[in-house]
Amino acid sequence: MTTPQSSDARSFSAALGKPMSELFDFGRAHDFYEIVADGIVHGVGLIFALIGVTALIFYATLWSSHGELAAAWIYGLGLVLCIAISFTYNIWPTSRTKWILRRFDHSAIFVLIAATYTPFLQRGTHEPLIAVMLATIWLAAAGGIALKCFFPGRYDRLAIVLYLAMGWSGVMVAGLISEYLPPVTVWLIVIGGMIYSLGVIFHVWERLRFQRAIWHAFVIAAAAVHYSAVMTCFSLSAT
Repeated sequence: MTTPQSSDARSFSAALGKPMSELFDFGRAHDFYEIVADGIVHGVGLIFALIGVTALIFYATLWSSHGELAAAWIYGLGLVLCIAISFTYNIWPTSRTKWILRRFDHSAIFVLIAATYTPFLQRGTHEPLIAVMLATIWLAAAGGIALKCFFPGRYDRLAIVLYLAMGWSGVMVAGLISEYLPPVTVWLIVIGGMIYSLGVIFHVWERLRFQRAIWHAFVIAAAAVHYSAVMTCFSLSAT
């Protein structure tokens, strides 16, 4: 069955005299069952993210300072935005639209990493090193977004390295920021980071069937652990 998007993509590639695969490289083609599995993973993650973020914002509104509330909003919007964009991109048929969505999808990962750091680092922004770290993580995210938007389909391996570097950059201020966070929060941050990092194995293992669903399951699991870290950061006082 031909979809309007697929017809549009073929017309576009024919007009340029190039195969569609050269214009829109999305990696290995996934079959129907793989797409459904991936959609279910995203759907479950999005539902829980919406519920969790609503609870977080409600709690922060009642009990937190203005700075903490702003950090909660940044984190919540980053989490929901990343999952929603990923959901849309991964179920969309191959087309020019999907190629545009790919830029947003990959860019949203940078936003999620920086947004996840924000509630933790915000607690210690009166410390110059932590304030610099927070600014640096958002500048790195902006650089990654520029890389994905202006050079789509290129430097993908570099982007993966940048994702991991941003994700683990917090170790540089771990000792300092741990003074402002409950111990359980610190442990949950580390565990979530390990789950993300293990998931990268499946992200690059494209030949594995259901690879995309497995990778996104790791992402959702890691995001859930980091959400728990954020909640403990707001609900518990550092000891």
